[in-house]
Amino acid sequence: MVMIRPLSEALTDTSVDLPEGKPLLEITDLALRFGGTRAIDGVSFDVKNGELFSIIGPNGAGKTSIFNVLSGVYRPQAGSVRFLDRSLLGMRPDAIAKLGISRMFQNIELFDNLTVLDNLMLGRHQHLDYGMLSGMAWVGKAKRIELTNRRIVEDIIDFLEIEAHRKFPVGMLPYGIKKRVELGRALAMEPKLLLLDEPVAGMNVEETEDMARFILDIRAELDLTMIMVEHDMGLVMDLADRVMVLDFGKRISLGEPEEVQNDPAVIAAYLGEGDEGPTLEDEIAESKGGQDVEEAAT
Repeated sequence: MVMIRPLSEALTDTSVDLPEGKPLLEITDLALRFGGTRAIDGVSFDVKNGELFSIIGPNGAGKTSIFNVLSGVYRPQAGSVRFLDRSLLGMRPDAIAKLGISRMFQNIELFDNLTVLDNLMLGRHQHLDYGMLSGMAWVGKAKRIELTNRRIVEDIIDFLEIEAHRKFPVGMLPYGIKKRVELGRALAMEPKLLLLDEPVAGMNVEETEDMARFILDIRAELDLTMIMVEHDMGLVMDLADRVMVLDFGKRISLGEPEEVQNDPAVIAAYLGEGDEGPTLEDEIAESKGGQDVEEAAT
């Protein structure tokens, strides 16, 4: 019988030792413009260590732009971004990844012609600490590191329950399994901050419940800090510790889920100027389908 290691034993470098009350991430007066369009307009917030922080808002509100700034893809015109008390502004995406920030993309960014195993192994690239000749010979340090990385990837495959697909090219897999592989590659980087960009976008109810369960298990086993951008309001309100709402690049609300849900500014942003259209409560009820995501995930 094969014993499955807990994820906390496989990914041992995700913990962060911070002084009490010191946030993991601090963003102050962030501004990003494209010509005359203000994608992010003076947004400030912080994320506590071990917190699941969610960013919501209508399409075009600036949610993904914030993720792109955090990943080093966009460079803002003003403001500060500090992770582990270090500025991220001006850093390359690969340098930010090495600091401990990984991302699960909204649009699946996998290599369709590679297997699940190979795609996950790519997430371990920053943990490769040997030269080209050693790697070609596959001896000594190179062999030890490769075997360690392979064991960690196999543990992630077990955790995400995708053993049956491990040797299949990703392009042959169903959409819901591809999203799990996307999550697995982000986990393989052994992050200290995990960015979840619409993790259940395009999923059916069963796939959404599975993803919610994996997110809850990641929190339980790793106490990993996560920032989630998501349109599924049921998922957000059930899982998030705090929620920030953006509208036209500006922060209009920040607080615990129930507080945000009842904020008149948030209701107005979802309802619009008229009296017709779905409210935030309508979106939450529709996304839950009469059932709490967290209850369904247990």
